Amino acid sequence: MTVPTPAGRSSREPSQESFREQVHLAARFPDADGTTVRADPRSRSRTGLASFERLAHTAERGLFDFLLLPEGARLPEPVTVLNALAAVTERLGLAATVDTTFNEPFELARRLATLDHVSAGRAAWNVAVSDASLAGENFRRGDRPDHGDRGDRPDRGGLAHSRLRPTGGTETPLARAAEFVQVSRELWDSWTPDGIARPFAHRGRHFDIAGEFTVPRSPQGHPVVIRAGDSSEGREFAASTAEVIFTRHGTLEAGREFYADVKGRLAGYGRDHEDLKIMPEVAFVLGDTAAEARERAAEIRRTQEDPPSGPTANEEPGRRSFVGTPESVAAEIDESVRTGAADGFLLVPHPTPGGLDEFVDRVVPLLQERGLFRTEYTGTTLRSHLGLQEPVWKG
Repeated sequence: MTVPTPAGRSSREPSQESFREQVHLAARFPDADGTTVRADPRSRSRTGLASFERLAHTAERGLFDFLLLPEGARLPEPVTVLNALAAVTERLGLAATVDTTFNEPFELARRLATLDHVSAGRAAWNVAVSDASLAGENFRRGDRPDHGDRGDRPDRGGLAHSRLRPTGGTETPLARAAEFVQVSRELWDSWTPDGIARPFAHRGRHFDIAGEFTVPRSPQGHPVVIRAGDSSEGREFAASTAEVIFTRHGTLEAGREFYADVKGRLAGYGRDHEDLKIMPEVAFVLGDTAAEARERAAEIRRTQEDPPSGPTANEEPGRRSFVGTPESVAAEIDESVRTGAADGFLLVPHPTPGGLDEFVDRVVPLLQERGLFRTEYTGTTLRSHLGLQEPVWKG
């Protein structure tokens, strides 16, 4: 039984006197939105395998938990790219952003289970919903599904902020997404752990399918499920369904509020504190001095392609940025984890793919010196990196 404490921690956690909280780190390949700095000559192709491979190797050298690839225009299909990266990495988790609004559970469950097999248990799925009517036309559905009340920002490369709230009897894409994840997990459980396939059937509000799933149960049982969102509905979705949630907070205090609120919702779904990792998305700019870091951040702003006076890749609304020396950045990360504002961070490097090297070379060793970050991988699966339990088979 989990007993929440005033700090939002649970009684299942060891005390800080006996155990140093560990930070989780992930990297995100930037999407193709308008705040990406394409004008920077150090940026490389966002379609060629070499760019993805470079970033994956750096993240694995830094002992990161996983690499996240977005889905969207002007980018290659993420699951296909991650299957290629599985062949050139050994421990790094591989997370794909895939839309639930226009895909179908049977086919996507096959692709993700296959990725989990070929990577020996390193697959994750960032559950996205689509806001683009053009996407609906691509899938011959005429237009996007009824969104009901849509008050948050649209989903772009995995940072979805759609609402689940039913309005006047209609449902938003998050309702379809919730059933999509449920069906996918039922498909993954349709094979027994000892490799026997069983007939499958699901009849729900959005999906009515039956048959036999074609891929045996994968090494993790289920690929890790990720979700992004700050709204009340997004928090509820994460508390009920996800194992990692990405979010954006401009201040440490806002992060603490979000952390306590979402962790506090887990008990309502019979889940424990450790079952969901909260990882805010952050940008970072390093310098030998604080002044140099600020100047480098200003230089990024000047090279921003669109619009020059608008927010940069390092200053997107609501997103926290670490701008300072490696020592000050390590201290900020330490404080965030120690005071209950985050379990880890999703880093957006600039430029791509080389921008992560400096963090790995200069900040990661400081986190290790503080006892805050691993010095080697101790497991082989993404679940082991994140400290997540393997799902119980529901036969």
